[in-house]
Amino acid sequence: MSIIEQHIVPASISKQRLSDYCCGVFTALPSRKGVKKAIKAGRILLNGRTGQTGDWVLPGQTIQVLADNRPLTKIYERKLPVCFENDYFAVINKPAGIPVSGNQFKTIGNMLAYNLEISAHIDALARPYPLHRLDAPTSGLLLVAKTASAQLKLGPLFANRQIKKTYQAIVCGTTQGHGQIDLVVDGKSAISHFQRIRTGPSIKNGTLSWLNLRPETGRTHQLRIHLASIGHPIMGDQLYGEDGKVYRGKGLFLCATGLSFTDPWTQESFQLEIPAPAKFEKLMVREAGMWERFQLGK
Repeated sequence: MSIIEQHIVPASISKQRLSDYCCGVFTALPSRKGVKKAIKAGRILLNGRTGQTGDWVLPGQTIQVLADNRPLTKIYERKLPVCFENDYFAVINKPAGIPVSGNQFKTIGNMLAYNLEISAHIDALARPYPLHRLDAPTSGLLLVAKTASAQLKLGPLFANRQIKKTYQAIVCGTTQGHGQIDLVVDGKSAISHFQRIRTGPSIKNGTLSWLNLRPETGRTHQLRIHLASIGHPIMGDQLYGEDGKVYRGKGLFLCATGLSFTDPWTQESFQLEIPAPAKFEKLMVREAGMWERFQLGK
């Protein structure tokens, strides 16, 4: 089986069991249950040998994840917008409301084989792998590896912050024109930048702000936590929004709209952008219309 991810244990890490250490380290293994299944299947190597659940992980060791080339039994036959595809990787436009991976059937991971062509390269993956994650309610661009070499070459670009991601969001209230949020998330440093595109009136929220967002780091829920921390939760955020100040049933107004990095094969700049979903403009227009009718009725 091909190696799809590789990790060198840093010097700062204290001694841990393999099954504990791997949780959250590998994109291909997003959960503790997934780690245990991979170890049981012999898909995790520790310094070149098959790892065991109770093995101790020490600084300097190399941990590798092997591709899961079992016959595909779970294929969710739903069309995805494919924004770019070549023999190494693809970029899809993830719909809101669907998790990237997990134990349920309806995941992006189970849709990829239905939507992407199998690579012609010898290290082609039977199961294309998402190289990063988007929250289930978040829509937008998702980078996917189609070969083991793509996993190995593109994966580290995220860790080294060489892949730039941009987002758009609509938040409650009027933000500053631009700014930086530096706030620890899950005990780790996290930095986000924002720039206001436009504002509009809202009866419920006073005003709404449409933002461009650029996270420097990739912590779980980072943008949602950061914007809520400065008093401007994202519209539709049922986890971090203020009760009564978000709209239920319209989903989260957060979309990954841009990806850029240096293509490891061509050494050329790869840039891809998509517009925000139509619901963003519809929300701003609807809120402005309600505000105008309210003013006329005074």
